[in-house]
Amino acid sequence: MSDLPDILTLTEVGDHKYHVFQPSESAEGRDVVFSGQLLGQMMMASDKVAGSSKDIRSVHAIFARAGTYTKPIELTVDSMQAGRTWASDTVTAMQDKLLCRAMILMNVVDDDLMRHEPAMPDVPGPGDLAGSAGQAFPGSELRAIPGEPEGPGGVPIERRWHRFGTALDSQAAGQAILTWATCGQIIGLGMRPHRDTVNIHDAHVSISTGVIGHTIHFLERFDVSQWLLIEEEATKAATGRVFGTGRVFTEDGTLVAMFHQDSMAKSAAVALDPKRSM
Repeated sequence: MSDLPDILTLTEVGDHKYHVFQPSESAEGRDVVFSGQLLGQMMMASDKVAGSSKDIRSVHAIFARAGTYTKPIELTVDSMQAGRTWASDTVTAMQDKLLCRAMILMNVVDDDLMRHEPAMPDVPGPGDLAGSAGQAFPGSELRAIPGEPEGPGGVPIERRWHRFGTALDSQAAGQAILTWATCGQIIGLGMRPHRDTVNIHDAHVSISTGVIGHTIHFLERFDVSQWLLIEEEATKAATGRVFGTGRVFTEDGTLVAMFHQDSMAKSAAVALDPKRSM
């Protein structure tokens, strides 16, 4: 088992206040803090205040402003409630101004009263696939499943296997690492049916894009160092927005997480600075 990756370490600067670790290289090659990084760090702050006594059950976050890697980011954790079974926090990220606020729900894991879940999609296993590129926590491996599957109405779907290179003691850290991989694909996936007129390479140049809201629910414990199947769809693209959803399964078919995202994808009124613009 391993110590925490640097990106998930926090420096305490006051009562329930923490500075995050800022990596030397950005996740997207731009001076805009990646949503998946900030979400994971906010989750770790909530876990730290709780003393890792409960598992994170869900995270609901709104990204109000883009952050920069050149200044410190401070997280403040405010407890809404803390009991024997459930606890809830709001976590606020500040950098001169408010960047993001998340509500985080935590719980202890109880025995089953009943159990059912959907079947995992029938896809090739990770051993049958080659490594692939994609947005993932540093040190993770991705193996994309070939093809361009669609749901009803031609909704684009994408599937890929994911695992982190090292086993971790912290369940919250594993959840944070998985969350990173759920944040970066839905906007581009939403453009896939429109590739004749819209190109992801125009993002932050002539198209303004960015994650505005992201929610993830953790339904069972999992080991992020084992293969996880991430399936996501860009459910609706309209009105300058993309709404998408996703599911995460273990290799043996257990549903361990679900997520959904609201994002922006619209024509820019003026030329954008690709290093800093949404």
